[in-house]
Amino acid sequence: MNFWQKIDKPIIGLSPMDGVTDASFRFITAKYGGPDVTFTEFVNVETAFFAPQTFIKDLTYDPIERPVVAQIYGHTPEMFYKVAHIVCELGFDGLDINMGCPAKKVAAKGSGAALIRTPELARTIIQSARQGIQDWRDGQSLADIGIDPEFRTRIDLAKRLREREETAVERRLIPLSVKTRIGYDCVVVEEWMQTLLAENLAAITLHGRTLKQGYKGDADWEAIGRAVEIAKNSATLILGNGDLKHMDAVCCRVRETGVDGVLFGRAAQGNPWIFRAKDRVKQALRSAVGVTIQAPSVGLEERFRVLIEHSRHFEEHSMIRSFVGMRKHLAWYCCGSPGAAELRAQMVRVSHIEEVVQCLRAYAGTLREHDSPAISTAFLFS
Repeated sequence: MNFWQKIDKPIIGLSPMDGVTDASFRFITAKYGGPDVTFTEFVNVETAFFAPQTFIKDLTYDPIERPVVAQIYGHTPEMFYKVAHIVCELGFDGLDINMGCPAKKVAAKGSGAALIRTPELARTIIQSARQGIQDWRDGQSLADIGIDPEFRTRIDLAKRLREREETAVERRLIPLSVKTRIGYDCVVVEEWMQTLLAENLAAITLHGRTLKQGYKGDADWEAIGRAVEIAKNSATLILGNGDLKHMDAVCCRVRETGVDGVLFGRAAQGNPWIFRAKDRVKQALRSAVGVTIQAPSVGLEERFRVLIEHSRHFEEHSMIRSFVGMRKHLAWYCCGSPGAAELRAQMVRVSHIEEVVQCLRAYAGTLREHDSPAISTAFLFS
């Protein structure tokens, strides 16, 4: 039984988001929220061969994130075959293929959501990845498929740094899944689902928009519900994604569509605590009585304490010298705070954690001056 089958339904996970779900974001979300499943941001399969250091950085994870799934994208089946080996060697719990990214630079090359228009290629990619997982499980090594010694050394180092000791990864079949959309320029969910279901995937996550929509308009959960109906006699789990802003929405969508689970995206930005209510959702859906799911109460002090921890983790573990990638996260943490606009304006200019702390000290002083609810600043000096 793979990990997907062991999670109590509905599965409530963290959606992969390009430029967002990096190692630090996932670590903090796992520590303070605890989603049922976590995905990396998507990684181009070509990166493994042309920028291996970047590939390893993007697929760095902490055991606290388990079950953790590596998400990859591309359009060359042979590369999916090899990268599947690498993902298995890195010890991931699952492999997910992105067939939903609407970005022009991705779709123009036939990757991401563009694969909806080339169903035979999509199936070949899935088959190649599955064969890679199978061959790795059966004992094929990275050397056997032509991975150079330097890259293999990087992979071994990444495993040692994560596990703190020399540990061999168990050779097992990890589940294969796909995250996609309901169509390219129009809704074709019936045809597209039949294509994907033919590959006996462990799970399919559907974002309720077409590629043409991007992230505009409302997610079409009625189309997601039709996909659930199509898949009801299969062993493939169907997860929904799109416009979920709170846990009450999860209850509504699960009841309406019968999805096996959902993935939270933008609602988790600066808000790892959103996942704390997932068990109450599961209990509510087992009850015949409607229950309102209250969002976790998070005070300013806890919010800023986690903000600092996130910043420190990013600075120490991201393998990126620039702090720029952390700025958007800082701005998200500040949403809803008194005087948030000014605080965000400062946060998007910081260059290291010391400046983050200075901003928060000044902000705490401003709260006192205006008789706003004060926060303890002791943690700012630790």
